[in-house]
Amino acid sequence: MTQTPPLPSPPPPPLEITCSRHCLSWLYEQSLSLAFTTYQTNRLFLIGLKPDGGLSIFERFFDRAMGLYATSEQLYMSSRYQLWRLDNALGPAESYNGYDKLYIPRVAYTTGDLDIHDIAIDSTDRIIFVNTLYSCVATLSDRYSFAPLWRPPFIEKLAPEDRCHLNGLAMAGGHPRYVTAVSRSDVAAGWREKRHSSGCLIDIATNDAILQNLSMPHSPRWYQGKLWLLNSGTGDFGYVDLSRGVFEPVTFCPGYLRGLAFHGNLAIVGLSKPRDARAFSGLALDDRLEAKDTVSRCGLMAIDINTGNVVHWLQLDGVITELYDIQILPNVRRPMALGFKTDEICRLITIDPQPNEIPTAPRETIVREARQQGQIFPTF
Repeated sequence: MTQTPPLPSPPPPPLEITCSRHCLSWLYEQSLSLAFTTYQTNRLFLIGLKPDGGLSIFERFFDRAMGLYATSEQLYMSSRYQLWRLDNALGPAESYNGYDKLYIPRVAYTTGDLDIHDIAIDSTDRIIFVNTLYSCVATLSDRYSFAPLWRPPFIEKLAPEDRCHLNGLAMAGGHPRYVTAVSRSDVAAGWREKRHSSGCLIDIATNDAILQNLSMPHSPRWYQGKLWLLNSGTGDFGYVDLSRGVFEPVTFCPGYLRGLAFHGNLAIVGLSKPRDARAFSGLALDDRLEAKDTVSRCGLMAIDINTGNVVHWLQLDGVITELYDIQILPNVRRPMALGFKTDEICRLITIDPQPNEIPTAPRETIVREARQQGQIFPTF
C-alpha cells in the first residue's frame, strides 16, 4: 500500500501590531521605549519610534526568553538554560542604522534549565531571580548553577519539581521582599491541582503568607508606596492593602496577565491569550470574558493607577499569543539588539575609548629586576 505523505504544516500567521490612537505620541512625549519577552515564540521585542514617528518593532530570537530586567543601558534576560546580560554599545550622541540604543549580548551565565521567571538587581548590583523549578529565590554563582537565597517555609527541600510555581518577585528598598506563588503545594507539580484560588503572596522578611486566596498571581511590584500585582486567573490588575491583608482590584483586563512595569501614574500590564492547556482552563477569567462579551487579547495596556482607566494599548495578533515580562526603557527613542542568526554579531566591533594600557618601565628597570630574580637577560 502506498502511503500519502502528510501535508506540510501551514506557515504561522504573520505578526500584526496595532495600537491606540495616542500611544505613539505618548511614547514620543515621554521619550520611552518598551521591551518585552514572548517565551512561547522565543523572542525579545523592542518597541520604539521611527524618525518619521511610526512604530519601530525590533525582534531577536532567544530560546525561551522569559524574565526581563532593564535600564536604559542594560538588559538582563533569562532563556532556557542561560541568563543573559545585554549592554548598550552606543554613546549619548551616537546612532547605528537609525537606532539610538544597540544592545549586544556580552555575558551569558549558564545556569541549566531552572525555569527562571522574574529577575531583579539588588542594591549591591547582585542579580536576583526566581528559580521556579527549585521553588526558591536565588542568585548567580561563579562555580555552581545557582546559589539559593530563600525558599518558602512550606517547601521542605530544594528539588527540581516546580512544587508551588513560585514566579513573581517584588523588590523594596533594594532588597527582595515579596514573592508570588500559584499555591502552597510541597509535592512535584502540586500547584496544578490548586491553581484556581490558592495563589499566595509571601513576605520574605517574615515568611508570612499575606494572601492565600489569589488565582495564579504574577508580577508583584513595589511602586509609590504600594504593592501591586496581577491576579492572572481573574484578569485583575490591582494592589494589596497590607494593613488588611486584602487584594484590591483596580482594572479588569481581557487576557491572562503577566508582566508589570510603571512610569509616572501609568502601569504597563502584559496580556496573553490563555493556552489550550489544562493549567490555564477553568479559571474565573473565562467566565468574566464571557460575561463581558469579549475575548482574550495579547498585548500591552497602560492603566492610570489613580482612576483605573486604560489610557493606551498595544495589541499583537498572529504568531504571538503570549507575553511574559515587560520593561520600560527610559530616555530611549528607538532600540535594537544583536542576535545570533546573522553575521552582524561577528562583524560589529566596538573599542573602549579609554583603554587600560599595560604600563611600561625603562629598560634599566627591567634588566635590574630580571637580574635580581636570577634571570638571564639578553643584551639589546
